[in-house]
Amino acid sequence: MDHTCEAAAERLAEGLGFSCRDAEPVMDLRSPFGLENGTMPVLELLIVGGAVFALVHAWRRWRRDGDPVNISLWFASVVYLAVIEPPLYFPGWFGLEEHVGFIFSHNVFTVQFMYDRLPLYIVAFYPALSQLAYELVRALGVFARRGPLLGSVAVAFACQVFYEIFDHLGPQLKWWAWNPGNEMINQPALASVPMNSMLLFASVSFGAMTYLVVRLAGRDGGGALTGPGIAWRTAVAGAATPLAMIIVSAPSGAFRGEGQLGIQRAILGAELLAVWLAGLYLLADAWRARRAGAVEPMASPLFVRVYPAAYLGVHVILWLGALPAYFAATGGVTEQGTPVGSLWYAALCAAAAAGLLAAAIRATAARAAPEPVRS
Repeated sequence: MDHTCEAAAERLAEGLGFSCRDAEPVMDLRSPFGLENGTMPVLELLIVGGAVFALVHAWRRWRRDGDPVNISLWFASVVYLAVIEPPLYFPGWFGLEEHVGFIFSHNVFTVQFMYDRLPLYIVAFYPALSQLAYELVRALGVFARRGPLLGSVAVAFACQVFYEIFDHLGPQLKWWAWNPGNEMINQPALASVPMNSMLLFASVSFGAMTYLVVRLAGRDGGGALTGPGIAWRTAVAGAATPLAMIIVSAPSGAFRGEGQLGIQRAILGAELLAVWLAGLYLLADAWRARRAGAVEPMASPLFVRVYPAAYLGVHVILWLGALPAYFAATGGVTEQGTPVGSLWYAALCAAAAAGLLAAAIRATAARAAPEPVRS
């Protein structure tokens, strides 16, 4: 078997408009004007630009403010990607055909790695989103008041709402395609998006990674750290993150098999609901604490005020452009033959993301407000 372009991968690639045959093993470049559709270079610019912006912000947090969490979280995200993604792209290389199978295929973007399986924007997506969520939650003072564990739960919720706006749009716009033949992993699903992905990749991974980074590289993890000290803690946090995903997937995974899809759906739905309830409670509590003056307002970094709004705004515009085809879809498939996501869930996530963003901006803006004159 050709483990770089097996039958399922070739079938998905053809549906996305390219061939996985004769792909470059290391890197391939394409014109951004010759991609499958015009949304793809927009997405690349948004995510890659966000990752660069996040790196600059993380560096300043470390060198100017003495806090290595941001820089550690940025690079831990890349380590996590290096650990988790190759087995998903090439299950045959790792002997996982029977346990995982071929799950999905990315479309080809301007810059591709690993036999066209890994777009550059996906490499950038993890550090961009982890910084986005962490900074919003930090701005609300959740970590300061509630500590690393509950702060990381709030990050898991923040990632859920920002990630799923993207996750439920991508298949319709041919950013990637899920393998419908892999019912073991890709079912149950909410519209076109596997619920396993919604829980594990959009929440558990980011929450667990944030917790590990804050505990290992934060000020509670050993005081002032040198570069090598941050480096090994970062590597451990990124490499250990998939273990949390395995643990959380165990309850639904115990019911894999014929006739048990409803049980899996109920378990995954309950776990997703728990993420929402915990996240909403923690963020509402942070908002009440700020209103009561129990939390010292934080500085208002440019990253918090600009990038989350840009991310949300661009995705809303892309969703609006996709709505005509969405509403014309038949049986969950557009006239172009692409599956649609869940509009109601994406809208719910967008509303929560907008509320979270507004609360964080309001909280940090208080820092810049002049002190009242006391007579």
